Amino acid sequence: GLDSLLAALTLKRQGIDVRLLTFVTPFFGADRAMASGRAIGLEPRPVDLTEPHLVMLRAPKYGYGRYMNPCIDCHALMFAQAGRIMRDEGGDFLFSGEVLGQRPMSQNRQSLAAVARESGFAGHILRPLSAQVLEPTAMEETGLVDRSRLLGFSGRSRKPQIALAAEWGVTNYPNPAGGCLLTDPVFTHRLKELADHEGLNDPRLMHLLKVGRHFRLPDGFKVVVGRNERENEALMAWSRPGDLILHTITDPGPVVLVPGAALLGADHPSFLLAASLTASYSDAAAPRTIPIAVGRPEEGEPTMVQVLPRPDFSGFMV
Repeated sequence: GLDSLLAALTLKRQGIDVRLLTFVTPFFGADRAMASGRAIGLEPRPVDLTEPHLVMLRAPKYGYGRYMNPCIDCHALMFAQAGRIMRDEGGDFLFSGEVLGQRPMSQNRQSLAAVARESGFAGHILRPLSAQVLEPTAMEETGLVDRSRLLGFSGRSRKPQIALAAEWGVTNYPNPAGGCLLTDPVFTHRLKELADHEGLNDPRLMHLLKVGRHFRLPDGFKVVVGRNERENEALMAWSRPGDLILHTITDPGPVVLVPGAALLGADHPSFLLAASLTASYSDAAAPRTIPIAVGRPEEGEPTMVQVLPRPDFSGFMV
């Protein structure tokens, strides 16, 4: 984001060799960071944080924010991983774009101190955008970084950052909101529901939460219904041999994925419900009976299913 870019440039303008890391989990990716980093002449390195992040997410020491965002624990985990890379590759210190007071819960003085402490690299963390309103770090006291050329931003307003970006010619940066799905109410509702049934162990199931309409059948099977061609392709890409895949034959319609249900027989209640969802979310008008193919398109064994009104399934929707 903008704050991280400005923090990097603040140090780069001192002649410091800056390396950027961007972390990847099912809840945030690297695309925006890669594009904005390249725009200032730096190539961020993506680092997959999925496994330790899921361990942390199940029981964050400092709890969640408004939704399922464990921001303090998450920032500490990122600094811990970055610190190991710094140590292994001979770096001198870590930095971030955090601004004192910008986020009342996760960027107050106590939270910033907790992040540093929990990371295990407290003596190596610099926040260039707020350095002049924070206690001097060892890097500043030893002259490794010129404190007088660091900044003193604080508070929730982003006007100072936007003004500085304009002064330095930084124009390619993402909006401040929307970077982490754990702050999204719809996604986190689905994630909590997933945690109650399958748990928070399988990253694939979390990626599936980003796609389609979701239904929970009475015997516990999850059904994901694609809403457009892009989502149909995504569901096929995320499918695995043990999944049940359904799709229409005669009418345009969704790909439907039921994870772990490949062995369900055609007379099983969950199979019949999933097939009915496939028919009813197609372009076929009720009441009609249409063929639904089981498996990938090249495999399709058709089953005849009646098209039902979509409100009939509202009680199953997640």
